[in-house]
Amino acid sequence: MAHSNTPGRLADGDVCSLVNALSQAIERHTRQVSDRFGLTSAQAVALRELPEPRTLRELARRMHCEASNATFVADRLEAMGLLERRPHPTDRRAKLLHLTPEGAALRRKVVRQLQVDSPIGRLTDEEQTTLRDLLARAAD
Repeated sequence: MAHSNTPGRLADGDVCSLVNALSQAIERHTRQVSDRFGLTSAQAVALRELPEPRTLRELARRMHCEASNATFVADRLEAMGLLERRPHPTDRRAKLLHLTPEGAALRRKVVRQLQVDSPIGRLTDEEQTTLRDLLARAAD
């Protein structure tokens, strides 16, 4: 790999290329898993990000997408009987997305399959923690 002029530091392009390659590998894996369950990648990601009830805004933030995209995904999951909207207990303007029993069961299956042969799964627990921490720091 090419190095920048600063000893011991990868060029930004090298890091960006590796992050992009990892992102594409994760997306391919997510698409393969979602296809097995008759879902889109976005629907599988939404299920993964709903271990507990969340608002649409929270879901969009966790999915790294616009609220309108999260709304579309939630609408489809609701039409499939996998989630329902309920009033927020403290914010009368907001609704919470709750998985139905069928949605919770499918979520467990999807999450389990996302962990099988995951690109991240090739790393040890310690390496995964380090990667998470480094990515969080770089993303700030």
